Amino acid sequence: MNTLSNFEINVGVDTGKKQLDIYIRPLAIFFKVENNPQGIKEAVKKIKLHAPSRVIIESTGGFETLFVEACQKAELPIMIANPLLVRRFAAATGKLAKTDRIDAEIIAFYGEALKPRLSAVKPEQLSLMSDLLSRRRQLKEMATMEKNRLAIMPKSFHKDIHQLLKAIEKQVERIDAQLDELIENTPEWHQLSALLQSTPGVGKVLAYTLLAELPEIGQLSSKQIAALVGVAPMNKESGAYKGKRQIRGGRQQVRTVLFMAIMSAIQCNSVIKSYYERLKLGGKTPKVAMVACMRKLITILNTMVKKNTYWVANPI
Repeated sequence: MNTLSNFEINVGVDTGKKQLDIYIRPLAIFFKVENNPQGIKEAVKKIKLHAPSRVIIESTGGFETLFVEACQKAELPIMIANPLLVRRFAAATGKLAKTDRIDAEIIAFYGEALKPRLSAVKPEQLSLMSDLLSRRRQLKEMATMEKNRLAIMPKSFHKDIHQLLKAIEKQVERIDAQLDELIENTPEWHQLSALLQSTPGVGKVLAYTLLAELPEIGQLSSKQIAALVGVAPMNKESGAYKGKRQIRGGRQQVRTVLFMAIMSAIQCNSVIKSYYERLKLGGKTPKVAMVACMRKLITILNTMVKKNTYWVANPI
């Protein structure tokens, strides 16, 4: 049974090829088991005694699969976390030391602090989604560099550059088709993607990026989600010095895609468009106004996911 009934119990599991390191927060219980059927059976038995609110394990390319399946069979509230997001959380909270116990404790703390939604998504699906989006970004960056070279290279090279751009475009199309298929075959992602894309200005790329890189969406307050993405202005003060508030930190990959979406939203989304125009009339620079619109859009999407409602004008 839950030995601290007034607190949520979060279990962090650090996965290795041969070993699982497990930390139960806030009970400060730490133990290790072998990453095999017998060890996992022992771990599940111990974890169930404390009736956890969530069990968090990182996606590690397959080493976590047996444990996840055992938790699902035992009806434990399992959540598969993106390792990159856990590392970013650790850095943001100043947890830079690394030991087996500390790693497991950080994963448990991540669950307690951010309360990520429980997921039925399989580990291999989560890894594939992240890998596809990463490769898509790489290809888009390559295309941008080649387009820039068109302006500086002699015309004799233009044919080769155009051929390379076409090849890159075809690869992006193949990745987009794989992403579409993955979303279509994953009911949880399919429903959330449709909900997010009901918002004018939110396309597939932003929806898919939010699913993969911002699983906390819908679980946090408006201020928290804006800070997590990195679109919440931070005070810059020291003694008598009062600097301009600026954004910093956060999920750069999410912020980059969100910025591209805003360029579309200020044209086709009546709520975002009117907000942008009001800010401009109030003397805000275009850059400041666009960041404010990014913040407004992500908080709207956060509320939609939280309430499980599709887009309506002025939803919050």
